[in-house]
Amino acid sequence: MGIIWLLVLVLGVPTMTWAHDETKPETSTLTVSETGTVPHAPDTAFVMFGLETASKSLADAQKRNSTVMSKVMDRLRDLQIERERIQTSSFTVSPQYRPPSNRPTDVSPASPEIIGYVVSNMVTVEIRALDKVGTVIEEVLKAGANTFQGLHWGLREEQSVRLNALKQAAAKAREKASVLSEALHVKLVRVLSVNEGGHVVRPAVAMA
Repeated sequence: MGIIWLLVLVLGVPTMTWAHDETKPETSTLTVSETGTVPHAPDTAFVMFGLETASKSLADAQKRNSTVMSKVMDRLRDLQIERERIQTSSFTVSPQYRPPSNRPTDVSPASPEIIGYVVSNMVTVEIRALDKVGTVIEEVLKAGANTFQGLHWGLREEQSVRLNALKQAAAKAREKASVLSEALHVKLVRVLSVNEGGHVVRPAVAMA
């Protein structure tokens, strides 16, 4: 697994290119981008799942949702997942409407008629024992969860890994800029700006 960070360096290159309306020469720029990859095993997985229940009555849809989600929470507790590592991602109530009937064009449309409700309760579970990820997914689905939104990997101590990846990306970007400036017969003067991109944490790919 590696953490990948994108870094964009904008470096000033002195040339004698003159602006149309100024008496001072413009400073041309050379823009390079590079990535830094730091191998580091993930130590956390975030699993996202939930439950959708539908009923003609909102109270009934909520009650059914609460009953099943209580069973899911009990199953997570049995798997020794601490309560503070379970966060509600979203909770929504969506009214369901009767499809509109065909009406003459000169007749005003009828008001939408609610015929039921869908209650959606989504949670994110932080799993630190990575050997439990498959078991957690299987058990919550057995307990009644009917929506699985996927998982992503993370690092609890991300800062030090992030800084190492940035340092690597900066060194590679500077080296690339140096090679380009030499090929173009120009001289690098200074770094004008640095734009830090996002990062991606990727699990290791098993080799055959």
